Amino acid sequence: MRAPVHVALFVWLLNDVTTHQFTEEEMADIRQRIKSMFYHAYNSYLDNAFPYDELRPLTCDGQDTWGSFSLTLIDALDTLLVLGNHTEFQRVASLLQDTVDFDIDVNASVFETNIRVVGGLLSAHLLAGRAGMELEPGWPCSGPLLRMAEDAARKLLPAFQTATGMPYGTVNLLHGVSPTETPVTCTAGVGTFILEFATLSRLTGDETFENAARRALRALWKTRSDIGLVGNHIDILSRKWVAQDAGIGAGVDSYFEYLVKGAIMLQDEELLNMFLEYDRAIQNYTRFDDWYLWVQMHKGTVSMPVFQSLEAFWPGLQSLLGNLDSAVRTFQNYYSVWRQFGGLPEFYSIPQGYTVDKREGYPLRPELIESAMYLFRATGDHTYLQLGLDALESIERIAKTPCGYATVKDLRDHQLDNRMESFFLAETVKYLYLLFDPAHFLHGGGTEGDGSWEEGGEAGQCVLGAGGFIFNTEAHPLDPAALYCCSRHARDRQELRDILLSLSEPAGKTKPPAKQTEVPPPGQSESIALKPGEKKTPPLLSCPVQPFSARLSVLGQVFSDNT
Repeated sequence: MRAPVHVALFVWLLNDVTTHQFTEEEMADIRQRIKSMFYHAYNSYLDNAFPYDELRPLTCDGQDTWGSFSLTLIDALDTLLVLGNHTEFQRVASLLQDTVDFDIDVNASVFETNIRVVGGLLSAHLLAGRAGMELEPGWPCSGPLLRMAEDAARKLLPAFQTATGMPYGTVNLLHGVSPTETPVTCTAGVGTFILEFATLSRLTGDETFENAARRALRALWKTRSDIGLVGNHIDILSRKWVAQDAGIGAGVDSYFEYLVKGAIMLQDEELLNMFLEYDRAIQNYTRFDDWYLWVQMHKGTVSMPVFQSLEAFWPGLQSLLGNLDSAVRTFQNYYSVWRQFGGLPEFYSIPQGYTVDKREGYPLRPELIESAMYLFRATGDHTYLQLGLDALESIERIAKTPCGYATVKDLRDHQLDNRMESFFLAETVKYLYLLFDPAHFLHGGGTEGDGSWEEGGEAGQCVLGAGGFIFNTEAHPLDPAALYCCSRHARDRQELRDILLSLSEPAGKTKPPAKQTEVPPPGQSESIALKPGEKKTPPLLSCPVQPFSARLSVLGQVFSDNT
């Protein structure tokens, strides 16, 4: 089992001696090539597939796959802005508002609809100011794309109405969960909601979404085995594990990703501690020679000595935690597989050093490119740029068709399949472009005065977009500053009201106990997001966004945090 590993590392080290150092001019030229790749695929979708979800690049037509949402257009919307195309972003944002309807009799994946549709609309909403769109007063706490994201997410809430809080995998957008729906879903399908749902809650003031995501996370946390691992598929009603293979790949991957990114975006110690405990078990039981195998969740014995392409996100995630040495070594292993085939097969047998039967395909996934982007940001090593160039040239040579880019059905002989997944434009192209654009605003690039940040919130008192964007698992960037801006406005208004009400009480009069607010069930809660045609009414009392203790003065008395 170890021989292929040593060979791979030797090849890497030999190659690393002569790593090409890319100049600014070369990187600019590669960015133009990436833009050309995007527009070949994007225009082919518009010409041949819209309003269907996805393009079929071999027959030059379209198909619905995840719910009939014009999914590729939603998924690609923020990529347009990343590439600098403000005009098309504005056109598509308006088009989606006019054409997309979530009141349809369609069975939709709760997981996929969340990461692609809700995530894509939230990201586009938060980037709308940079695209030059007309913004509603109080943006980013209101806006049409935010309302669309909220509408889509509300359609998913019935799936969370279970005794455990863990959601079903599928929901009908018109009728809710079918009585015959299976209670078995994958781990990621339970634990991949906190980024989008917390963003929604903090932008709109409706806690229903974040509460649902947290309840699901805590329920899943309680199901881990005695050795600290979780399996692959779980019965959400009985809490019993149906598939007991533990690993970091398909069916589990984004659960771990969201614990880390949720901890960063929300500054949440609970989520971070969950991940760190999982990570100790993962390192103890699944890691071998910087590969991560699949093991039995209760015993820790190896069940599948394979590498799955979806696992390639892991080095990037490790880099976010500062575990660079481990991340670099694992990336080296994964890159050796890429060089062997010109792409990552869905499954790769580590002992045999070859593809696994019926898992030889490469649907143009982004995960290795994603990790390269993070590691280049962390190390400045141009080896990661070389991976990006390898990926660009492989996809152009192997997957390009007259009508777009096709899934590679078999990396051994480069047979193609008639599908272009929406994540190709949402993730693969976006991460490639950002890899070669280290000064991009999503990396926190630029300086004050050149558009690297923008104003938002009531009276423009919030600083937004100054860096620190968090990518959801579909590569849709979310701005933590916007969450803080909107939630702080709401919190400060309530604080001020409470203080003024207490001052208006006659001396010695006892204030009656506050009435317990009844939390409405999912799908029936109120939202502060403006409805179409509604004008924003200024709150009765509002203050600039500054530290509360530094600005509030009532009747000549200054109130501090410890008053």
